[in-house]
Amino acid sequence: MGEISITKLLVVAALVVLLFGTKKLRTLGGDLGAAIKGFKKAMNDDDATAKSASDAAAPAERLSHKE
Repeated sequence: MGEISITKLLVVAALVVLLFGTKKLRTLGGDLGAAIKGFKKAMNDDDATAKSASDAAAPAERLSHKE
Protein backbone atom coordinates (compact mmCIF):
# COMPACT_ATOMS: atom_id res chain seq x y z
CA MET A 1 0.00 0.00 0.00
CA GLY A 2 2.84 2.43 0.78
CA GLU A 3 4.91 1.56 -2.27
CA ILE A 4 5.52 4.18 -4.95
CA SER A 5 5.61 2.59 -8.36
CA ILE A 6 6.65 3.98 -11.73
CA THR A 7 3.03 4.21 -12.88
CA LYS A 8 2.08 6.29 -9.84
CA LEU A 9 5.00 8.64 -10.48
CA LEU A 10 4.01 9.00 -14.14
CA VAL A 11 0.41 9.81 -13.19
CA VAL A 12 1.58 12.45 -10.71
CA ALA A 13 3.95 13.93 -13.32
CA ALA A 14 1.13 14.08 -15.89
CA LEU A 15 -1.15 15.84 -13.39
CA VAL A 16 1.55 18.40 -12.55
CA VAL A 17 2.08 19.15 -16.25
CA LEU A 18 -1.68 19.51 -16.77
CA LEU A 19 -2.07 21.81 -13.77
CA PHE A 20 0.88 24.11 -14.33
CA GLY A 21 1.65 23.82 -18.01
CA THR A 22 4.99 23.28 -19.66
CA LYS A 23 5.91 26.97 -19.89
CA LYS A 24 5.52 27.60 -16.17
CA LEU A 25 7.43 24.40 -15.36
CA ARG A 26 10.25 25.43 -17.71
CA THR A 27 10.43 28.83 -16.01
CA LEU A 28 10.41 27.19 -12.59
CA GLY A 29 13.22 24.85 -13.65
CA GLY A 30 15.30 27.75 -14.92
CA ASP A 31 14.78 29.69 -11.71
CA LEU A 32 15.71 26.65 -9.63
CA GLY A 33 18.85 26.10 -11.69
CA ALA A 34 19.89 29.74 -11.30
CA ALA A 35 19.32 29.55 -7.55
CA ILE A 36 21.47 26.42 -7.26
CA LYS A 37 24.21 28.00 -9.37
CA GLY A 38 24.15 31.12 -7.18
CA PHE A 39 24.31 29.00 -4.03
CA LYS A 40 27.31 27.05 -5.32
CA LYS A 41 29.07 30.29 -6.30
CA ALA A 42 28.47 31.76 -2.85
CA MET A 43 29.82 28.61 -1.19
CA ASN A 44 32.97 28.74 -3.35
CA ASP A 45 33.41 32.45 -2.60
CA ASP A 46 33.13 31.76 1.15
CA ASP A 47 35.72 28.98 0.90
CA ALA A 48 38.09 31.26 -1.03
CA THR A 49 37.58 34.07 1.50
CA ALA A 50 38.23 31.73 4.43
CA LYS A 51 41.35 30.33 2.77
CA SER A 52 42.75 33.77 1.97
CA ALA A 53 42.07 34.90 5.54
CA SER A 54 43.90 31.88 6.94
CA ASP A 55 46.77 32.43 4.49
CA ALA A 56 47.04 36.06 5.61
CA ALA A 57 47.09 35.02 9.28
CA ALA A 58 49.78 32.38 8.76
CA PRO A 59 52.74 34.81 8.17
CA ALA A 60 51.76 36.81 11.25
CA GLU A 61 51.83 33.63 13.32
CA ARG A 62 55.26 32.71 11.95
CA LEU A 63 56.62 36.13 12.94
CA SER A 64 55.28 35.88 16.48
CA HIS A 65 56.93 32.46 16.93
CA LYS A 66 60.36 33.79 15.84
CA GLU A 67 60.41 36.57 18.46
